[in-house]
Amino acid sequence: MKTAYFLLLTALSITPTQAGTRIAVLDFELHDLTMKPRIPEEMARTASIKPLLEKELQSAGYQTIQVAAENQQQATSGFGYLFDHNEVAAELGKNIRADYVLVGRLHKPSFLFAYLMGHLVRVKDGRLVGNYISESKGGDKKLTRKAVENLTVKIDADLDKRYTPPPPGQSH
Repeated sequence: MKTAYFLLLTALSITPTQAGTRIAVLDFELHDLTMKPRIPEEMARTASIKPLLEKELQSAGYQTIQVAAENQQQATSGFGYLFDHNEVAAELGKNIRADYVLVGRLHKPSFLFAYLMGHLVRVKDGRLVGNYISESKGGDKKLTRKAVENLTVKIDADLDKRYTPPPPGQSH
């Protein structure tokens, strides 16, 4: 009886932050403006951003919620749609019980640099909480990882403020 009472009190005392803020990170879109758009290396780099970002968010105690690719595809009406329509991204997040949805894009205007861009949408009201940009010079994996870490710092600053990037040369 005491154990059940203790468990009930423990469950009731957990705040939303302690339970973990739930973030759905969508697949990043590639917006490649170079003369050789969508080369395999850039497609692979773009695909690597979501898992890297999820790992960094998890290291800070956030819960990452998976969105099935077909659900994301059904919610969009074409390139950039979810990035520009917060209310649709929020609806997608409601269906999976996320607190926030991160809609991302890799914007590549040059071979020399690219921008990781993210819109953080609060699910309960469809409001844009943050518009983030993190620059990555070159296509090196280490530079992409660093840009993801910088993006995580910016996201966390608008949420729970508990992320610490790994020391240089290390990763979570």
